[in-house]
Amino acid sequence: MKNPAKLIASVAVIATATLGQSALNAEGILPYQDSTAIRAGKQIYGEQCAACHGDNLEGQPNWKVAGEDGRLPAPPHDATGHSWHHADTQLFLITKYGTQALVGGTYKSDMKGFGDILSDTQILEVLAYIKSTWPRRVADRHTEISKAAASN
Repeated sequence: MKNPAKLIASVAVIATATLGQSALNAEGILPYQDSTAIRAGKQIYGEQCAACHGDNLEGQPNWKVAGEDGRLPAPPHDATGHSWHHADTQLFLITKYGTQALVGGTYKSDMKGFGDILSDTQILEVLAYIKSTWPRRVADRHTEISKAAASN
């Protein structure tokens, strides 16, 4: 990834071209109320994400404590985790390229990028599914975070 800032700015455009009106809009919001996207995302999540992040989005035990290898276990994606603290565009990029690619330096993570496995549409569907499971107050707060990030 040569220019993360340019890539972040273009995620909404890519998503809109890919998913139409149900994609990330100009404010960077996921299609978390689109039942078709959610159904597809749930299936993909089960196939690609649940092995690490749990069938019920619960994450791995002690996910805040680094293991002997210095890596953190997979966090939950339910409302108890920190996924909702990150804007939609950032979640998209983490999923596509992996945490290490975004953080850089000596940071090590087991979260690989899925850009060679999942299409942009599929990544957005997984993220829409995850967001659709959050309580309304959490989803609303996450939407505000995403709008703020898109305006910067």
